[in-house]
Amino acid sequence: MKKVNIETSFTVFENIQELPQDVQILMEKAITVRKNAYAPYSKFRVGAALMLDNNQIVVGSNQENAAYPSGLCAERVTIFQAGSIYPEAKILKLAISAASDVNLTKSPIPPCGACRQSISEYEFKQNTPIEIYFMGEEGSIYKSDSIKNLLPLTFDKNFL
Repeated sequence: MKKVNIETSFTVFENIQELPQDVQILMEKAITVRKNAYAPYSKFRVGAALMLDNNQIVVGSNQENAAYPSGLCAERVTIFQAGSIYPEAKILKLAISAASDVNLTKSPIPPCGACRQSISEYEFKQNTPIEIYFMGEEGSIYKSDSIKNLLPLTFDKNFL
C-alpha cells in the first residue's frame, strides 16, 4: 500500500479591481447575469460568463425547476450555450459569481460537482486548460488555472 498526495493551488485576488482587465469585464457580466437567475426555491443566484478564443463572451444564470433535477446551474447553462453556438471555439476563461437572497456570501463559491465534470469535459475536448475565477457576492476571488485544481481525478472518455 502507498499513500498519494494531491495538491491544488489557487491565486487569490482581494477584490474585482485586482483582476486583469479582461477578467474584470467577465466578472461584471457574471454579476449582472446572476440577477437574471430563476431561483425561487433555493434563493441562491449564480451567474457565469466565459471568454472564447474567438473573443466572444457567453453568459448564463442558474435556472431552477420544481422538479429539482430538471434545473441547471449557471456554469452548465453557459458552457452548453457556448458549445451550441460556437462548437469549434475554445473556452479560455470562466467567471462565476454567486449570491444568496437570504445571506451575504463573502466566500468564493466554487462550481458544484456536476459543473466540475462538465467543465472537465470541455477542457479535455479542447486539450487546453480553462482558467476559472469564482467569488461570492463580494470579497475575494479565487482563480484556478485549470479544472484539475477543482477536480484532480477526472473521469473522461478514456475510461469508456
